[in-house]
Amino acid sequence: MSDGRLRFLDGLRGIAIILMVINHTSRDWMDVGMGWARYHLVYGSLIPPAAIFLFVAGFCLPISYYRRRESEGFLGDLRKYFRRGIGIVAAGYVLNVMMLPRPPVPPEERLWHGGVLQTIGLGIILLGPLVPVLRRAWARWALVAIAVLVYLSFGWARPALTRWCAAHPVVGTMVFGDFPPWPWLAAALLGLVLGWVWLEARALGPDAEARYFATAAVVGLVFMVAYDVWEWWIPTTPRFGFKRDFGLNHYWIPRGVTTFLIIACTAWLLALCYWVMEVRRWELPWLVTLGQTALVLYFAHQVIEETIIHRALGLRFNNWLAYWTATLALIVLCVYMGRAWLAVKPRLRRWAWS
Repeated sequence: MSDGRLRFLDGLRGIAIILMVINHTSRDWMDVGMGWARYHLVYGSLIPPAAIFLFVAGFCLPISYYRRRESEGFLGDLRKYFRRGIGIVAAGYVLNVMMLPRPPVPPEERLWHGGVLQTIGLGIILLGPLVPVLRRAWARWALVAIAVLVYLSFGWARPALTRWCAAHPVVGTMVFGDFPPWPWLAAALLGLVLGWVWLEARALGPDAEARYFATAAVVGLVFMVAYDVWEWWIPTTPRFGFKRDFGLNHYWIPRGVTTFLIIACTAWLLALCYWVMEVRRWELPWLVTLGQTALVLYFAHQVIEETIIHRALGLRFNNWLAYWTATLALIVLCVYMGRAWLAVKPRLRRWAWS
């Protein structure tokens, strides 16, 4: 499996980092006076990106093992999974240090704060050892059932978790911070299973692989229709907003109908990236660059948009033309920062091993 065949996954990561940039700038660069349009932009741009990153993390885990189609060498894979996972967890805590908030927030509450990077890293460490069992169909179905149970059990346990986090604030924010492992690892677990199913379809040839992604698009349509029916049959206020979802430690967890929207978005974007970049052969190098350097850009864009522009300079873009111009400029800057990192990274590796 060549790297070129994985460019559509880099493209999917690239879309996720763009949405994450928009989410952060819409929160930090505009005031609430911008009204419901800002609110809906903040909420809408929050829904897909973390789920995509976690899904893709699981989706890619079986690739190296599937190439060999045997257990020999899997110990090396486990070491690779652990190094990769623990490195991402450590990166999450480094980011905490870099982004320490101003008083009165106690530094220790932010320093050990859990976040999406910690959850992704933990997911790689925990799910990597499960890769060999994916060869059995019953195991794949069992893992899907476990993923569903992980999500549902969070909703059942949330009242007790709220009380526990209030009694243990530091540990609570460490374990149940932003995008906590429970329930967000469900997305990575589903990605793990569907990644193996994709590899099996790909092994059968281009037609089977195309049917796999066509099925993904249909699944996305089914969940979008279910979302629309739910909205029509059981209206909530607001129809599209945070109050309809779970909250824990003042952080957002998708609930009920919102998960339908997440599944639909993830399935459609996965199928779209495959069709555009593999079937139509659009290279989109700028999007691939964003995906290949997503971890570095996750750091860099927050330093720029929050630490420098929001905190240090106190700038606001309470005009839609000004906001979108500034946000687009930041995305373009991310592309060039990503290219610079890809150019420098091999040299840094040679220097580290010399």
